[in-house]
Amino acid sequence: MKKRLLTHTLILLFSLPILGTAKDPTIDSLLHVLDQAIKDRSVYTKQKEDQIDSLKNLISKTMSATERLRLQNDLISAYQSFKCDSALVYIQRNIDLAASVNNHHLLLESKLKSVFVLAMSGLFTQSQDMLDSISYNSLPTHLKIFYCWSIIRYNENLIKYTANDEYTTFYKEENYRYRDTLIHLLGKGSDMYKKEKSFQLLAKGSFAEAADIQSQLFANERPGTHGYAMSAMALSIVYEELGNDRLKEYYLLLAAITDVKLAVKENEALLELAIYLKNHGDTDRAYTYINVALEDANFFNSRFRNAVIARSQPLIQATYLHKIAQQSENLRQFAIGLSILVFGLMLTLYFLYKQIKKVSEARQHLKVANEQLTLVNIHLDEANLIREHYLGHYINQCGIYLDKLDEFRKSVQRKIKAGQIEDLQRMNISSRAQQRDAEELYASFDRSFFQMYPNFLKEFNTLLRPGEQYHLEKNRLSTELRIFALMRLGISDVNQIALFLKYSIQTIYNYKSKVKNKVLPEIENFEEKVKQIGAINK
Repeated sequence: MKKRLLTHTLILLFSLPILGTAKDPTIDSLLHVLDQAIKDRSVYTKQKEDQIDSLKNLISKTMSATERLRLQNDLISAYQSFKCDSALVYIQRNIDLAASVNNHHLLLESKLKSVFVLAMSGLFTQSQDMLDSISYNSLPTHLKIFYCWSIIRYNENLIKYTANDEYTTFYKEENYRYRDTLIHLLGKGSDMYKKEKSFQLLAKGSFAEAADIQSQLFANERPGTHGYAMSAMALSIVYEELGNDRLKEYYLLLAAITDVKLAVKENEALLELAIYLKNHGDTDRAYTYINVALEDANFFNSRFRNAVIARSQPLIQATYLHKIAQQSENLRQFAIGLSILVFGLMLTLYFLYKQIKKVSEARQHLKVANEQLTLVNIHLDEANLIREHYLGHYINQCGIYLDKLDEFRKSVQRKIKAGQIEDLQRMNISSRAQQRDAEELYASFDRSFFQMYPNFLKEFNTLLRPGEQYHLEKNRLSTELRIFALMRLGISDVNQIALFLKYSIQTIYNYKSKVKNKVLPEIENFEEKVKQIGAINK
């Protein structure tokens, strides 16, 4: 009976990593390509920055207004999927330069580009104001095309941003009218005509026809280009409507890989892929991809993209944490079962040795005691590591939450200035409440920290010169000690410490320097010694 139970347990243990990992070989290969591309993101970003620097260098050496306008257009194209605020800067320069040379068509074109980038950055009011300043009827045909295209993109972003059925219906109807106008303006043989026609068919529910057109367009795109990524993204949308999950994931992966390698920070494909993987059980990758998408959105500096990601990130994060908790519970159950089996085995050996030789009984007791002590030490060490990991994670998330509350308060102030009363009715936060929340967080952190490291202050003071020790009341840490408490928990990144404590990075360095001036002269590697306070020595 015991042997059968052990066999079943081992089979279950070794089968756990295999369950749920069976994937289409092509999909699995693309996932690994994307994982590697994400690891190399800094390389691709550097390449993009070098390309931008080269354009800036050419612009600085160009005297001709016409040539400057052309080069700045190239720079805008490079920036509008990389850093939207920088794209807006050069669009404004083109507007000013076009006005100074009285190039009316280029002035209007630059304004329409501004409409698109402002909407991408979440500045919808400013984008609408720019649209209102342009008279559609006075535009030449090619700018009417750009005008309709810009409004369609503007409405699409609003649909994603608002996520409100009433507004979504209105924006979709408006897009249908403008797309119909745009299709009539375009020549039937052009790629742009085909793209817009496929989106029109998609809106009508003619998914198979839309898929045929998008497949033809995709076949003509050169791999590794932004057009290739956009075409792949469009195909993933079509196949989602057709209910073909495999092809949806396939084209999402192609789009995401291309975007990462092109350093496209407005990476919608990666966000959609994270949501898809979360819904299909690949929680680890979903968690990684949503965090990368958020980092890209912060780099891109788009409030619109941050807002869209913020609706999905908590759900993915909660699923990820639940999975970690479930794995921990499974391991605990397995450890219990294994311990029972080990105990039974040891008990059998104990009676066997007792019958053979009574003298060996004492030796066997000592062996069991040593083994149990080793297990206890291992478990204590593991518990210590897990405790530090989760507390560090909790602190980092709380810091991020405080920062979001601060941004929320600033948003309220902006809305007050803009007179957006209806928006304010849905918002209710105050700096006083935020300060109280922060104080409660720090108090909670201090209590939790002293529960885990009751001798922290005593051991910390042994590293300091006489007369420089800290004396605290009611287990409340000072700011300096809180910095080193965070370091003890494994949070060495000054940015994270500054974020949690709501100080500037320079202030954190000043506090650290102040404490280090109190350290005993013979103490070397002070910060490493702080990190060893309360550690278990095996």
